[in-house]
Amino acid sequence: MDTNMKNKIFDMTINVIIVLAVLACLIPMLHVASISLSSNAAILSRRVFIWPVEINLDAYKVVLSDSSMTKSLLFTVQLTLVHTVLCMVMTILAAYPLSKNNLKGRNFFLLIIIITMFFSGGMIPDYLLIKNLNLLNSFWALVLPGLISAFNMIVLKTFFSNLPDSLEESALIDGASYLTILVRIVLPLSLPVLATLSLFYAVGRWNYFMDSLLYITDSKLFPIQLKIYQIIYNNMQLEISAAEGTMASNLLPESLKAASVMFATIPILIVYPWLQRYFISGIMIGAIKG
Repeated sequence: MDTNMKNKIFDMTINVIIVLAVLACLIPMLHVASISLSSNAAILSRRVFIWPVEINLDAYKVVLSDSSMTKSLLFTVQLTLVHTVLCMVMTILAAYPLSKNNLKGRNFFLLIIIITMFFSGGMIPDYLLIKNLNLLNSFWALVLPGLISAFNMIVLKTFFSNLPDSLEESALIDGASYLTILVRIVLPLSLPVLATLSLFYAVGRWNYFMDSLLYITDSKLFPIQLKIYQIIYNNMQLEISAAEGTMASNLLPESLKAASVMFATIPILIVYPWLQRYFISGIMIGAIKG
């Protein structure tokens, strides 16, 4: 078998694997979306797979009429924005100095940071720490504990290390400070990797609910994912009017749960197209040195 045929077989195999991986991710989401849009009879008869059957929007009307869901969604948007901005600030301030070979103790600091990727204090020590800091039932209990990711910091440090030294050297000769160099030279050249890491932080915060499950009991501070968790696993009722309650009573629980999941999923999906063009290039240039 010649080399060209081997390459074609290899490419076909990779394409098949990628298609199967995409379907494995896409089909469950389409199934949930189809259930949220289908009638009770279609759901009960198990005719719903990846396409809606007998389209019915009542489940979305009920979910959208729930004031607590809307408030949780707006709170999650605020939480995600604040968390992402602060995480990026901390990641940049840690990655930039560590990208300099002349930083004293650089290898020691990197070793300490890498250790945190494999070991943590655990759930109980984390809870006791948050409690002793009087952060229970507070907005900052959902922000401060995850303020920086060691993996993201290393990716950004690697990208900074790949930037030509001559750019900074010429700026230093002209009298620029390291802060000026960072803001005016380094960051504008790092937009792809910054956008990618921002997406990582935003998606991670949007989907995470374990910290709110542990630290938050005030319903005003419930992120949308915690609301969905309570609806699905604790059979928590929606806060709706009497008219919408009558409509909800005629719907299957599976339909309401699916509509709630889509309600929490669609906003973050809207963000992806805006950052998609940065995603691949940001990962590649931030993860490969040379």
